[in-house]
Amino acid sequence: MPLHIPVLLNAVLTRLDCQGGVFVDGTFGAGGYTRAILKSHPKNQVIAFDRDPTVKPIADEVKAEFKDRFTFIPDRFSRVAEYIKTPVDGFVLDIGVSSMQIDGPERGFSFRLDGPLDMRMSGEGQSAENVVNTMSEKELADILYTYGEEKQSRKIARALIANRPIMTTQKLAEVIHSVMPRPKDGSDSAMRSFQALRIYVNDELGELKRALNASLKILKPQGRLLVVSFHSLEDRIVKEFLKENAAPRQHKNKYAVEKMIIDKSFIVTEKEIVMADENELKNNPRAHSAKLRWAIRTEVS
Repeated sequence: MPLHIPVLLNAVLTRLDCQGGVFVDGTFGAGGYTRAILKSHPKNQVIAFDRDPTVKPIADEVKAEFKDRFTFIPDRFSRVAEYIKTPVDGFVLDIGVSSMQIDGPERGFSFRLDGPLDMRMSGEGQSAENVVNTMSEKELADILYTYGEEKQSRKIARALIANRPIMTTQKLAEVIHSVMPRPKDGSDSAMRSFQALRIYVNDELGELKRALNASLKILKPQGRLLVVSFHSLEDRIVKEFLKENAAPRQHKNKYAVEKMIIDKSFIVTEKEIVMADENELKNNPRAHSAKLRWAIRTEVS
């Protein structure tokens, strides 16, 4: 069984329209999207980004198999426009934490596995341990509320301050559990707080916003932008970006020849959010919360 099963893979490939073009995989991870794009057409090329240094061996394997059709750039996907100078046919993002990161206790992402309280995707900068043990009660509460939508953020923040130092994921989860009862739906009461710290430490929402803005620079006319998100904060950002930058869907008038002047950057051709079907949900539980939004770049430069 692979470490990471890419969600909505068939939906992504269909809408990306991989017919011999150049595509950017902004979230390489275990290489699921990249391999599928490269295999779908013998002339497809992929430029992949990932700031996680642990994916380098996987990138090397893909490079050995696909040679010059694959390029790996070990950097944040938000910086894509600094590297891509020739417009590309597609840009795909699978936002959030990967199964590889969650399943590795040493990375400190999981509230179910004990490990150092790290959560850094790149291994650089401020860790979750630093945040939890140095920030004020108000700062911690704001992080938990803003990035985890945690209604009990102040109660949890007080508990964190009272139980410092907190050096491991297990202790962090225990402190949260001590003041938060288990939800009736069977989920873990620590989940939102872990999510919030991870998003804050890695500036995930800022990265997403910068990458969406960069898509305006790197996509050629008729190029495709696809974003798979896993929670409301991410999806809201994508939705608002497309709303602000999308032209109206074209309506044909059978009585007149219309010349439509498009003054926006994208055309959203599919109104409904794309989600996993029953078969995918059965084989890949991670797909339950996955949402795909996508759009086509207009002729506007």
